[in-house]
Amino acid sequence: MVVGIDFGTLSGRAVVVRVSDGAELGTAEHPYPHGVITDRLPGRTAALEPETALQHPGDHEEVLRTAVPEALRLAGVRPGQVAGIGTDFTSCTFLPVTADGTPLCLLPGFADRPHAWPKLWRHHAAQPEADEITALAAERGEPWLPRYGGRISSEWQLAKALQVLREDPEVYARADRWIEAVDWITWRLCGRETRTTSTAGYKGLYQDGRWPSREYLAALDPRLAGFAEERLDHPLSPPGTLAGGLTAEAAAWTGLAPGTPVAVGAIDAHVTAAAARTTGPGRMLAIMGTSTCLVMNSDVRADVPGMCGLVRDGITPGAWGYEAGQSGVGDIFGWFADTHVPPAYHDEARALGVSVHELLSRRAADAPVGAHGLVALDWHSGNRSVLVDHSLSGVLAGMTLATRPEEVYRALVEATAFGARTIVEAFTGAGVPVRDLTVAGGMVRNPFVLQVYANVLDRPLRIAATEHGSALGAAVHGAVAAGLYPDLHAASAAMGRVRPDPVVPDPAAAAAYKELFAVYTELHDHFGRGGSDALHRLRALRNGARGPRSAGTAPSGSGEERR
Repeated sequence: MVVGIDFGTLSGRAVVVRVSDGAELGTAEHPYPHGVITDRLPGRTAALEPETALQHPGDHEEVLRTAVPEALRLAGVRPGQVAGIGTDFTSCTFLPVTADGTPLCLLPGFADRPHAWPKLWRHHAAQPEADEITALAAERGEPWLPRYGGRISSEWQLAKALQVLREDPEVYARADRWIEAVDWITWRLCGRETRTTSTAGYKGLYQDGRWPSREYLAALDPRLAGFAEERLDHPLSPPGTLAGGLTAEAAAWTGLAPGTPVAVGAIDAHVTAAAARTTGPGRMLAIMGTSTCLVMNSDVRADVPGMCGLVRDGITPGAWGYEAGQSGVGDIFGWFADTHVPPAYHDEARALGVSVHELLSRRAADAPVGAHGLVALDWHSGNRSVLVDHSLSGVLAGMTLATRPEEVYRALVEATAFGARTIVEAFTGAGVPVRDLTVAGGMVRNPFVLQVYANVLDRPLRIAATEHGSALGAAVHGAVAAGLYPDLHAASAAMGRVRPDPVVPDPAAAAAYKELFAVYTELHDHFGRGGSDALHRLRALRNGARGPRSAGTAPSGSGEERR
């Protein structure tokens, strides 16, 4: 047996997996008590600045103390039967730590300083820094910029670190190391720092054996010159390799045996490729949950516009790993259902014993394509690919007094499918073939969403046969690190799980969606490529009305976001 531990946006999950066939024997989840900290720091009253998204490192450690022992209990597995451990994390979740790995927010005098806390992937307050990083890299002709589609995201390491440096230089100076949360949790498990090619390449701009140069960093800000070599640099390990053995302390937390092999950490979307049998070239995987990551290995190296990254050995050793993504998918559906659906719909859903999402899906499913007269832009959390602009916001066009909630819900589902199609076409247009497409994540539970995607993409969709793809994928990595399989391809073939029957497109619906997708593309380019800056102006007005960006030492208070 092996254990996979998946650290998500709102909770962490542990799964005990049989090595021979990937069967999930026991699963346990630990919701983060602090959730996503967006309004106030714990125990404080002052408001955080707009677009802030932080997490509490204690929530992550508690997953080790609660979810892992519970999964073992449910599986009926003894500690000595577990041969390896793998972990994954949302990314880029990035935090400043001391030389021994202590998060700064846990130190005396730093708990009330927002920039001492881990910044979650959806922290978008560093968009001005991201824009500056991109502009300077383009001006200097930095060779790594095309590997990221020509735009650097506010979600990534350098933008977040630059924001901290400028807004709270004392926090920046106090941090001996800056580290991705998945590398930090591996440190907590093994007692020593390790770093992965995955997080360094996709989120840290590490390419061809080098970080961004000291000269480039100094041009951004002279105080940043030594950032990479002093606070990031460390030997890197590819996915599926051994990070070390479980310490006695971590063994006591988890209920596992000391010395149990621990794989180097990896990004959640990337480990899911092993769970979905998509480690081979041209096999695109869409991990659809609150957001969507689209990842694919390829033998072809090309600069694809708007990609989150292109990294050698980034997903599976020996291949070029591509990553793209959508910042909002399930979050958009949840926002609409929670805030814009009338109480009568919720009452009906309860009477039928279904979720309001299922009720809306049922009502929307049988309507002809385009009958609602709507098209939406799926930018409620900004655009990760292909525009790489988190200052954008959602749009809904075509509403009338006759528009029904289920029609808006369908338009939002279609918008996210159109966004996925835009990404797939960017790959194929750049000469990177997409052989097939597999879906994993929470959305595999919604047949309506899957059918819309198949119709919009006009492709059969293979479906991962697990709702815990990241945790299962982490377990696959743990099996390889423990030496139970020779590589990730072999382990994925044995332990990965895919449903036997794909979701196939309806030819008539697929043809009808071409016209609606053309309208989406027109609005996408108008609002996202310079036809109008209205969305940027609206975002600036909103943020200005809510208050200026806070000073580095300004106090903040406690609050969390839950869906």
